[in-house]
Amino acid sequence: MTDEPTILILAGKRDGKLDPLAERAGVSHKCRVPINGKPLLEWVVEAVGPAFPDAKVLISIHDPAVIADLPAVAALQNTGRLVLCQAQAGIVESVEHAIALAGGDAAFPLLITTADNVLAESGYLQGVHRDALASESDAVVVLATRESIRAAHPDGQRKFYEFSDVAISNCNVFWLRNAKALRATEAFREGGQFAKNRARIAKAFGIINLIRFRLGWWTLDKAFKAISRRFGVKVLPQITPDGAFAIDVDNERTYGVAELLLKARKG
Repeated sequence: MTDEPTILILAGKRDGKLDPLAERAGVSHKCRVPINGKPLLEWVVEAVGPAFPDAKVLISIHDPAVIADLPAVAALQNTGRLVLCQAQAGIVESVEHAIALAGGDAAFPLLITTADNVLAESGYLQGVHRDALASESDAVVVLATRESIRAAHPDGQRKFYEFSDVAISNCNVFWLRNAKALRATEAFREGGQFAKNRARIAKAFGIINLIRFRLGWWTLDKAFKAISRRFGVKVLPQITPDGAFAIDVDNERTYGVAELLLKARKG
């Protein structure tokens, strides 16, 4: 197994529709929405590129031509490391298509993030991969606690997964060790946002376990063990101490929060 993962950045349109932030900015794809002087996607490419200097970087997007002129994308293209992938109808289909273009099993381990994850940093992503590689997991989901997110910014997130021991939000960073780990993505096959879709949660957990989840009877550890049993792969949570990594650009509010945090980093 390689020391560096393949990187996949999901930059497609949700349900193929124009995002409100893209509409406001007058661009065709959300990943081109400018923030602090650069499109969202550029911030992410500039984080993953140096984090893994020899890794192949896949960008899944509905129209690859719309990002060809971005400096960070063009620079990566010139190194021969970039593969532009046509986004498919849903998240899982897009991931499967990208893996096929990257050579199937040769694409693993695979680190997946999104084009609106502008607060991700190189050192953070390296740590995710290092810790996941050292674990016994087939798949890793990166999470942050409510307390750490609110410490980063009080309006960073407003909705959380509530467990009996902790409230968390996901960081839009996922790690897959091998093709077997793709089983854990089946709940996302129809696309959309997992937390807002009870049917999808039921598919992941099962009906009885969904009731336990909704009533807050589960610890985080028990929930992930249930998911692992459900799909026959070992899925582990990885908690990052910096809640800023759970703040992506989803709407006007989180755009404003991310903009403030990016400016603060510049000093």
